Amino acid sequence: MDDTQSIFPPLEVTRRTVIETGTTALLLGSLPRGALAAEADQAEPSPMAIALRVNGHLHQLTLDPRTTLLDALREHLALTGSKKGCDHGQCGACTVLVEGRRINSCLTLAAMHDGQSITTIEGLAFDGDLHPMQAAFVEHDGFQCGYCTSGQICSAVGMLAESREGVPSYVTADLTQPPTELNDDEIRERMSGNVCRCAAYPNIVAAIKQAMGE
Repeated sequence: MDDTQSIFPPLEVTRRTVIETGTTALLLGSLPRGALAAEADQAEPSPMAIALRVNGHLHQLTLDPRTTLLDALREHLALTGSKKGCDHGQCGACTVLVEGRRINSCLTLAAMHDGQSITTIEGLAFDGDLHPMQAAFVEHDGFQCGYCTSGQICSAVGMLAESREGVPSYVTADLTQPPTELNDDEIRERMSGNVCRCAAYPNIVAAIKQAMGE
């Protein structure tokens, strides 16, 4: 006997199996699909109205409460500078500033920031002049493909604000001393949440060091 036949015996079609199969198909076809669809519709959350102050402008939006802040910025306000990289909070390309604090906008819901002030890469320049961090990135070639750059710059601006407030990092040597000028190790550690797949890290560090004095 073939080994395959010993493991998988041939299927025997009988009158009983035909009746059972037909009955099952009939029952599945008679399920109340309309009722199920109505229940599914009722389970959908209702849109909600929120107000976001983005780059100094107040926007009134009506969104699905499951809309992320990143999608609200990109899809509803056409602010596409914030990039959707991993969409899991691992690359930092979507970093924006909320009330001055840097966050990954792909990991938070727009509804959670109703009434709050948000700054994206489009809002850093002032009166036609680049933000010092933006200018430093240009001067030091702190980018190659540019996909991560908006997140890198927003993160760097937020990181310097954290440092000025005395927020330590994993490599801070002495937590009892007031914050001092950041060295290369501090900058790299504090910026470790922003990935540059082109590996322009030395240029990014140089740009941040220049912007610190400005």
